[in-house]
Amino acid sequence: MAYARVRLDPALGNAIADAYLAAPGRDERAFVAYAEFCAHTMRQYQFLIGRVEFGGLGVAVRVVDDDPYPDAAAMVEDVRHRRLRVFASAATGNPHPYLSDGENDMFRAVHDAFGHAASGRGFDAHGEEAAWLKHGVMYPPLARRALTTEIRGQTCALVFRRTGRGFPEQKAALLPRRFSDRRTVLVDRAAG
Repeated sequence: MAYARVRLDPALGNAIADAYLAAPGRDERAFVAYAEFCAHTMRQYQFLIGRVEFGGLGVAVRVVDDDPYPDAAAMVEDVRHRRLRVFASAATGNPHPYLSDGENDMFRAVHDAFGHAASGRGFDAHGEEAAWLKHGVMYPPLARRALTTEIRGQTCALVFRRTGRGFPEQKAALLPRRFSDRRTVLVDRAAG
C-alpha cells in the first residue's frame, strides 16, 4: 500500500462526521467491540514498550501534559530513537466514556507508532486516514469498528463539523459497518 497516496474523501468524511455526531456518547451495544479493541491495544502497547531482547520494540513512552510534537516528523524521529511522548488524555478535559485515561494514553501511543510512524503520515485529515488504514491491520474486524470510531469518526467530526472548535466529545459507540471497510479508502493514483 502506498500510504503517501491515501486521501480522506470529502463525501465519505462528511457522512462519517454526521454518523459520529449522531451516535450516542456511550452505547452499551458497543462495549464488546471496545473490550476487544482495548485487549488488542494493551498487547500492542506491551510489544511497543517491551524489551528488545525479549522481542519487544523497546520504545520508552512518556505521557506529558502538553501536545509534544510540532509535526509528525518530530514524532517519527523520536520513535527512531526508541522514545515517544504522548499527550495525556487527562490533560485534554475530554474523558473517554469507556477507556480509562491510562488505556486511552496507551492507545494514543500505539496509534502514533503503528499508525502514523509506520505509515509515514502526519496528523492532518489525510494522514489520519492513512494511519487508520495502516493501524487497522493490527485489529480484528470487531475491534476495528471501535478503532474506526476513535480515528475516522473523531477526525471527520473535527475536520468537517468542528473546524476551529477543538476535538469533539469522545464516544464509545459503533459507526455503521460500512465506515470500517478498508475498501472505502481513497487512493490518489496521481499523488506521491
